Amino acid sequence: MENTAIAVTGLRKTYGDKVVLDGIGFEVAAGSVFSMLGPNGAGKTTTVNVLTTLMKADAGTVRVAGFDVASQTKQVRSAIGVTGQFAAVDELLTGRENLRMMADLLRIRPAGEIVSRLLERFDLSESADKQASTYSGGMRRKLDLAMTLVGSPRIIFLDEPTTGLDPRSRRTMWEIVRELVAEGTTIFLTTQYLEEADHLADRIAVLDGGRIVAQGTAEELKRQIPGTHVRLKFATAADLDSAARLLAGATRDEAELALRVPSDGTSRSLRALLDRLDEHSLDSEEFSVHTPDLDDVFLALTGHSAQTEPATQTDPATQAEPATPTAATAATKEN
Repeated sequence: MENTAIAVTGLRKTYGDKVVLDGIGFEVAAGSVFSMLGPNGAGKTTTVNVLTTLMKADAGTVRVAGFDVASQTKQVRSAIGVTGQFAAVDELLTGRENLRMMADLLRIRPAGEIVSRLLERFDLSESADKQASTYSGGMRRKLDLAMTLVGSPRIIFLDEPTTGLDPRSRRTMWEIVRELVAEGTTIFLTTQYLEEADHLADRIAVLDGGRIVAQGTAEELKRQIPGTHVRLKFATAADLDSAARLLAGATRDEAELALRVPSDGTSRSLRALLDRLDEHSLDSEEFSVHTPDLDDVFLALTGHSAQTEPATQTDPATQAEPATPTAATAATKEN
């Protein structure tokens, strides 16, 4: 479909008797951020490598930008950009020279204009003529992403792009991602950081042991597990007593004069709850909705933390060379 940037059905990949991807499927809407969330070894990098034509699947169909990754490799590569887990910059070159090298590989002319624009956009102008070896981790990641953008790709794959960055650099990368999406770019993001997926993703797929165990928006995923509740705070102990008798299953907090009422967090259930209080002439001084966070979701779905590598699964692709913009570009040149 025209509004679908990526469509995957029955994707399977094995290494010997090790199943890395076990028939996964999902769709990514154009101009959105799709996050694949999972621990090391879940199969995230293998998924990226297949979708970016750097690895062949054993089974399933994958279409990226409307093209089949198996039979229309060149067209897929011309539409995408890839930023791997490790910054793929040449440390012996300056920031400007790294960007110019990418422009030369892609035969973009004139190169100077786009190089200058990207240096300014990523706040690298002052360091443009310094060797990349002198850059901080955050600067290298920004340069890496800038290199990916030289060819103005419609779809960008970011494979754990903020791993190892300090909080400030991570949030800078988030701002850049939001800007790209606002311009119509589609982002496929893999991450171990629950906060990152929560802040950026329009939709999230939870990958564990090579299988997608849940998909949806962050809020939809949070509502799948128990723990969502409404907290009502009352002015007097008498109001608290009356509300507790009215709302079966509520938990009292005597010290705070508050009730914790189980809820699915939807507007309909909130409206029904407040209407019921109103019918009995009860008013709460405060009310708030509390939902589980993505860490709770991941733990409930998989039995372990998102940043804990499951003992039963490893992703052989993480042992291989990481997917890089240079690798993708070189592959494009060969075709």
